[in-house]
Amino acid sequence: MAGGSSRNKNLVLVAMIFAVAMTFIDQTIVSIAVPNIQDELHLSSTGVQWAVNAYLLSLAALFAFGGRLGDTLGHRKMVVLGVTVFALASALCGLTPTGSVAEAWIVTFRAVQGAGGALMYPAALAIVVNTFPLRERGRALALFFGVAGGLTALGPILGGYLTQWTWRAIFWVNIPIAVIALVLIVISKPTTRHQRAPIDYRGAVLIGAGVALSVFGFQESTIWGWSNPGTGLCIAGGLALLIVFYLVEQRTESPLVSVSIFAIRPFLVENLLLGISNLVFVPVFFFASVYAQVALGKSASEAGLYILYFFIGFVVAAQVGGRMLDRVGAKRPVVIGCVVGAVGFFLWAKKVTDLSLGTQIWYIILAGAGIGFLLGQASTDAVNRASSLSYGEATGITQTVRNYAASLGLAILGTIMVSRVRTEVTASLTDQGLPHAQAVHQAGVIAQASQGGGGDTSTIPHFIRLDFAEAIQTVLFTMSGIMVVAAVVAIVGLKAGVQADLPSADQTESEATESDARRP
Repeated sequence: MAGGSSRNKNLVLVAMIFAVAMTFIDQTIVSIAVPNIQDELHLSSTGVQWAVNAYLLSLAALFAFGGRLGDTLGHRKMVVLGVTVFALASALCGLTPTGSVAEAWIVTFRAVQGAGGALMYPAALAIVVNTFPLRERGRALALFFGVAGGLTALGPILGGYLTQWTWRAIFWVNIPIAVIALVLIVISKPTTRHQRAPIDYRGAVLIGAGVALSVFGFQESTIWGWSNPGTGLCIAGGLALLIVFYLVEQRTESPLVSVSIFAIRPFLVENLLLGISNLVFVPVFFFASVYAQVALGKSASEAGLYILYFFIGFVVAAQVGGRMLDRVGAKRPVVIGCVVGAVGFFLWAKKVTDLSLGTQIWYIILAGAGIGFLLGQASTDAVNRASSLSYGEATGITQTVRNYAASLGLAILGTIMVSRVRTEVTASLTDQGLPHAQAVHQAGVIAQASQGGGGDTSTIPHFIRLDFAEAIQTVLFTMSGIMVVAAVVAIVGLKAGVQADLPSADQTESEATESDARRP
């Protein structure tokens, strides 16, 4: 329900930013502490990988379900529940005991963290959308997405400092954030509408299993290899379940996802754009961090600062793009974002082989600005197309698309990087006089190791650093090409102009106000 005083609306926005802050910090903060966690808990390599991936997998698989629960049971209730679950799971991750139960314990509660985030995020975004009128949403959500995106970049930096004390602190830091979020929710009393309906558990199982199975296949592709039948079976099986989900939802009276929403052209195009751009957006953190450590010889914390330049451009452009969305509609900022992003990634790619941070900074900022113009505005415009009773559902869809695409992007671009590293290092080792067979074997070892980053990189020879930079250059050129595709889709698929308010028929008596919103 849009409206209310400016002060209260801004308080609601701050409350929701604090609520979702934890989910974004935890996407990146754990990776910096992986060596410490593995050493203290004596985790296997598979176990430590799952400690990172279980959170992302659970988050991606349950977004659609979480969005639907918010629309049917109440958005504020789901935010409070999600924040509470996330905070408790974080505390339990930080309390992981040593010994034989450690691996199962931390993986389990990382998955519970993801479930809490999936409950919380769609409902939090739905509250912001309901709180601000259509003409003010661009600015509000630009701040929402800008701060959230910035926190993703701050994760490795914060993790680096906290890990110096204890790796357990990277989980405990979520607890005071959760308390602040809950206090702000009590004070601001956000108000939205929801309509009770049967929960489509069959649909929830189908989409959750489909997303989880295929995303798992993407995650494992760099370890198993694309030639391993397991990789293809996981991805194909997940896609098959998603097709079954689509067909079942068309025939379900009260579906988890009203697939007819994709008949709304702007919603379909915006989701296509979100999918294309997230092939780049999340993977760029990984590749930039590993490049900074391997090619530039930076520490893990210094690599986090390298990524921060990207978010300087992102946050500033997100605010400009949000105001542009309110004034002239989504097409202009989205097209500008795609074009600026394509140019930024291209120019950044040209400079990475210099092995000098100073020559790259402005192009990193430019690439970040492109994503900043695009991402929040596409997400906002997509959610705006939904009924006020379906904002959580629409958010669940957009987030599922984004997470799915990010996993696909990491798999594809990771394969490109490994292949190029193997080729370049083989040639360099052969030039150094190593027999070809040994060079091929050693290059394969280096290529696989390069995917993990971290560790002591000070002893890496200069020619290996340069070979790795060549591989990252190919990845960044590919990212530039992906943004060109996004630009074409935006130019052809989007119409210029400001979106009109939804018809008053959307405001029906059947739309119930959350019961908890009426309480003092």
